[in-house]
Amino acid sequence: MALGERIAASLGPGSVVALRGGLGAGKTCLARGIARGLKVRSEVTSPTYTIICEHEGTLPFYHIDAYRLEGDDDFENTGAGELLFGEGVSVVEWSERVPCSIPPGAFAVDIEIREGDLRLFRISGPKDVSLEHPRD
Repeated sequence: MALGERIAASLGPGSVVALRGGLGAGKTCLARGIARGLKVRSEVTSPTYTIICEHEGTLPFYHIDAYRLEGDDDFENTGAGELLFGEGVSVVEWSERVPCSIPPGAFAVDIEIREGDLRLFRISGPKDVSLEHPRD
């Protein structure tokens, strides 16, 4: 959640965050943190069956789940592609299923499940953004 909030602080209109990781890796939890950072007040749940959930915050928040999609054409047919270039922030879970739909310059977050409850996050994105963990 805290990492999601830090990511949210670097996002603006039209930002895209592409999440990748296995079942139970924490993609929806990270999306909730981003939503919290954008002051979304509604409950953020996995959009697996609805594919796209829209929430209001300081910016519109589009939570997209590509798990059930068959590829980039399916992604475009849902209307999700239009949201990526809109006024809000789009978070795409299972983004590896729609690789051609993710724009260059998007944040990419790979989540690897480690032993127990540990997770390894690999983040890439715009070069002018820093997500370093603050030191006490």
